[in-house]
Amino acid sequence: MISVEAAQELLEQEVETDALRKHMLAVAAIMSALAAKLGVTEEEKEQWTLVGLLHDLDYERTKDEFEQHGLMTAEMLTGKLPDACLDAIRAHNKMTGYEPESAMAKALVAADAVSGLILPTALMMPSRKLVDVRPKSLTKKFKDKSFARTVSRSHILICQELGLERNDFFALALDALLPLSDDLGV
Repeated sequence: MISVEAAQELLEQEVETDALRKHMLAVAAIMSALAAKLGVTEEEKEQWTLVGLLHDLDYERTKDEFEQHGLMTAEMLTGKLPDACLDAIRAHNKMTGYEPESAMAKALVAADAVSGLILPTALMMPSRKLVDVRPKSLTKKFKDKSFARTVSRSHILICQELGLERNDFFALALDALLPLSDDLGV
């Protein structure tokens, strides 16, 4: 299995956009927190983190053929991650035809979506800082369908299939991202 350090190097090689790198870092942190909350083993927790870190590795390459997004990443990572991880990466994009069935896959879909709500919310705060975002702030933005329009609210709600209520998921994700505030630029 690829190490976190090797995965970070691969991310640096394959992803040009700083915003996408930050997104992937955020999803990795949320995935790690979800794994800890759900009580997976340390080895599995590392896998969840790697899935979050690498899930969009092909995003820039597949933006014009979005049905390939996730499939190309899984191909690139074959032999470097267990099949369950590759399946989660494939399933995070509905256009691939794969469904998120495992807890890891569902967590990735929810973490991917919630990060797309949290970071813009932080930028809307007067301080432009993550430290000022509260679950209540996210609930307000969640309900405002014109805010972060591309973020799937139904994907965020997949957290309920993992046994987490929406506000608890918001709190968990915020707590996971706070230590990365400087790296995320918020």
